[in-house]
Amino acid sequence: MSEYIVSARKYRPMTFDSVVGQSAIATTLKNAIRANKLAHAYLFCGPRGVGKTTCARIFAKTINCLNPREDGEACNECESCQAFNEQRSLNIHELDAASNNSVDDIRNLIDQVRIPPQIGKYKVFIIDEVHMLSTQAFNAFLKTLEEPPAHAIFILATTEKHKILPTILSRCQIYDFQRMSVENTVKHLAYVAEKEGYTYESTALNVIAQKADGGMRDALSIFDQVVSYTGGNITYQQVIENLNVLDYDYYFRIVDFMLTQKISESLLLFNEILGKGFEGGPFINGLSNHLRDLLVSRDPQTTQLLEASDEIRKRYAEQAQRCKVQWLYRAIRLCNDCDQAYRTSRNKRLQVELTLIECAQAAADDDASAGRRPVRILKPIFSLLAAAAKEAAPVTVPSTSPEGKTVSSSPSVTVPSGSPEGKPSAPALATPAPPKRPALKMGRLAPSIRGGVKITAQPTVAPMAPAAPATQEENRDLNQTDVILQWQSFINTMPQEETALAQRMKIMQPTIIDAHDGTLSVQVENNEIAKMMQSLAPRIQSFMQPRLHHYCISFTFTVPTKEQEPIKPFNKRSQYRHFCDLNPALIKLREQFQLELT
Repeated sequence: MSEYIVSARKYRPMTFDSVVGQSAIATTLKNAIRANKLAHAYLFCGPRGVGKTTCARIFAKTINCLNPREDGEACNECESCQAFNEQRSLNIHELDAASNNSVDDIRNLIDQVRIPPQIGKYKVFIIDEVHMLSTQAFNAFLKTLEEPPAHAIFILATTEKHKILPTILSRCQIYDFQRMSVENTVKHLAYVAEKEGYTYESTALNVIAQKADGGMRDALSIFDQVVSYTGGNITYQQVIENLNVLDYDYYFRIVDFMLTQKISESLLLFNEILGKGFEGGPFINGLSNHLRDLLVSRDPQTTQLLEASDEIRKRYAEQAQRCKVQWLYRAIRLCNDCDQAYRTSRNKRLQVELTLIECAQAAADDDASAGRRPVRILKPIFSLLAAAAKEAAPVTVPSTSPEGKTVSSSPSVTVPSGSPEGKPSAPALATPAPPKRPALKMGRLAPSIRGGVKITAQPTVAPMAPAAPATQEENRDLNQTDVILQWQSFINTMPQEETALAQRMKIMQPTIIDAHDGTLSVQVENNEIAKMMQSLAPRIQSFMQPRLHHYCISFTFTVPTKEQEPIKPFNKRSQYRHFCDLNPALIKLREQFQLELT
């Protein structure tokens, strides 16, 4: 039985042309060798498993080749190349700085630098993980690194360039290695699979490449693990089972449910995902990436940003055409907000479920504004899910004139007004659409107190008549939970100019007086706020009536009387009198010790 060698070692590049994903660096080094313009110190930095040490070894072999080729590659036939390939070359010294990071280790290295090479022109010293050297070791290495012997070349490799002293960086030529792209990784994995005689699916290799996160060594290690699991037949289903990766199909299905507002199915699918052992955090991250991929799939110019196989690209393109761009912006922001709140949330599952509900409800809204942070509105989905809103029919709406006479409107959509002249007002629909949000000037938000205006509190303000009541058979009895939910939802839809009023409304809480007739009571601070709320009531009615399925909602805004308001002490003497009323012993204490209030 022959000795098994892992793919990361067996298929390690031996020439610059075989290096994957670092063509710019390989070309630069080849040109420097061909022009005989070699520096005395190089710094290779980049993520793990992208070819830093591999390029350093190829560079060391090539500059010592006795018969280099015209294209700058080693011949692989001379004695120096043979010694390197058999790992017995004395011209290449590798030092692991992670475990040899003391001053004594650097001094031993400096002693070896003085010895010239026996075969070839140069002795190459490769120091891996150089950022692990201590400060004293760096300082002991500085002089040799700046002025080494003519036969010595240093190649430093690190994954954390920011930890290296600036005095070291200034003495080196710096080469930044890039992460491997998914496309290059898939091509190399396919090459290895063909060499080994394995069968594979391109989607399976794509999952391995994405799992490796830009590292070729990690990709080959995962590839060996999957081969052991599948027995050489690498399929997509087996790969996601072995690597515990969430299938693409789940994200496609849950987006389909969102687009059709199937909230219950979305929650059940999320429960199935949790049952397979996946956490909510990786799921919401995957959903964010899926929505991002849908966004880039809508434009042919950005399709190249999608790192997926051709089969998956087609599915993305098909689903992306059914998604509105505004909804994608909004859903991505909601998922991003959920990801940020997930780490600190105590009920993590509820956090994800609320995001799924909001995304599904946002797909039905036509006013989803692109680029702006979405308004978070939760509509009632369980209590009103079974009932569908009936089409509103034209009704006759009675109105009372100032003389006390009842004026009957015609069966059309016009509603007469109770003006003194008795003239009908402009036409209005039986179920009016929400009006446009008017701009509210800041001067209307609150009265000025400089003039010392005294406000006389009144117990109630006349209730607002419903905008367009329907027949009693169509109305449903109000529910306190749904009323509060819709009240908060209306506050979230208020424009920025009404921010001050919206903050006041968050403190208010509507209370049901008559659930059948739709009478609601709201307590406000003073008469000015009551007038503002009275002018805002038609908008609130238009918003809440279709959502609560009750078209006779009316509001009564109450102002607390002064007897109900507690007296607040505003200076020290008032506070003293207040405490004396609570505890008369303070008066005796002051008189006994002859204390004075300053």
